[in-house]
Amino acid sequence: MLKLYIYGYLNRVQSSRRLEREAGRNVEVIWLTGRLVLDHKTITNFRKNIGPAIRKVCAQFVGLCRQLNLFADASVAIDGSKFKAVNTRDKNFTRAKIKRRMYQIEESVDRYLHQLDSADRQEPSPTRTMTTERLNGKIETLKTEMHRLQQLEVEILATPSQQISLTDSDSRSMATSGKGSGMVAYNVQSVVDTQHHLIVTHEVTNSGSDRSQLSTMAKQAQAALKTDKLDVVADRGYFKSEKLLACDKAGITVTLPKPMTSGNRSKGRFVKQYFRYMSDEDVYVCPADERMTYRYTNVEIGVTLRHYWTHSCQGCAIKAQCTTGKEHRITRWEHEHLLEEIHQRLKEHPEKMKQRRETVERPFGTIKSWMGYTHFQIKTLKRVGTEMAVHVLAYNIKRVINIIGIRPLIATMKVA
Repeated sequence: MLKLYIYGYLNRVQSSRRLEREAGRNVEVIWLTGRLVLDHKTITNFRKNIGPAIRKVCAQFVGLCRQLNLFADASVAIDGSKFKAVNTRDKNFTRAKIKRRMYQIEESVDRYLHQLDSADRQEPSPTRTMTTERLNGKIETLKTEMHRLQQLEVEILATPSQQISLTDSDSRSMATSGKGSGMVAYNVQSVVDTQHHLIVTHEVTNSGSDRSQLSTMAKQAQAALKTDKLDVVADRGYFKSEKLLACDKAGITVTLPKPMTSGNRSKGRFVKQYFRYMSDEDVYVCPADERMTYRYTNVEIGVTLRHYWTHSCQGCAIKAQCTTGKEHRITRWEHEHLLEEIHQRLKEHPEKMKQRRETVERPFGTIKSWMGYTHFQIKTLKRVGTEMAVHVLAYNIKRVINIIGIRPLIATMKVA
């Protein structure tokens, strides 16, 4: 059964019914399955019920790649991509979408009521009767829909994610790079080897954000590669101070850009990068060469911050370019030196961002091409994770065949 699935996913045949047809007419599949007559229910139940075993096989093949010395560099790139779920946008509801639909229904009801008033002022006729019955029917339908939306709103408020998907309950509405092009999807995290573009590890999540995934995925890759040191490159969507600290403690060297969230740059004012920190004296030096000294420490959202400022701002000639307040205040995280080291690495190796894009986006493009740019075949987070494991296993097998050839791979598998 696993051979059948790997063959199917390599040849863009993921549907259990299509696999059933191929098993009865495709000579390659007939030979592969030993002439077994397979029912589509048996095929789909294997994918649904043997999920943990399939994921273990995927992990074991990564171990085989490690034995073949295909991960010699211990350097990986991390990224996430949205894969469509078996759930249309019309069957996904958020509180904002519910409010918007309720408003549209109220507008439609008002319009139909005005049309009823106009019909009542006409002379009695069969046409007027038909129009009145049609409008009353539409109003009743809208009232029923309004009641359904009110019930959904109550359910939404009771869920942690503040949204409901009716077809696949685990899928979530997620924003994509294009404006207004969101989809109901899963966020697939992938860690890819920078040398051979093999997928070291992956994880299917229903969180639309990548910010909390960095240390988790990096540690999984470190465990899969069985290495104490690991170089990781990611995009700015993974920048989160606590996760970077966790990576540093685990011996993982991260390179990624810091997102520019301050609005001062667009307003023509100085941003934090214009203020130089002098570690030996624990002071900041502003663009006017004034020393901003340490004042106090506090904790905000679990993060310990040190605060710096100077009282010389009032008479500063360039104060208008700096701040609109009494003084410009700088906050420094207690582990800010880690962020400075990451920024310095990026300045010294700007090519890593190009390497990241060329490395991690290739597997996503290949797998989505195999899927026909459509959605997952099955529902729920657990089962979608199994389907993604088959995709990853098929992708890695094909990559290894292209790298070392079929015979060496078979020989290594027999020994393993």
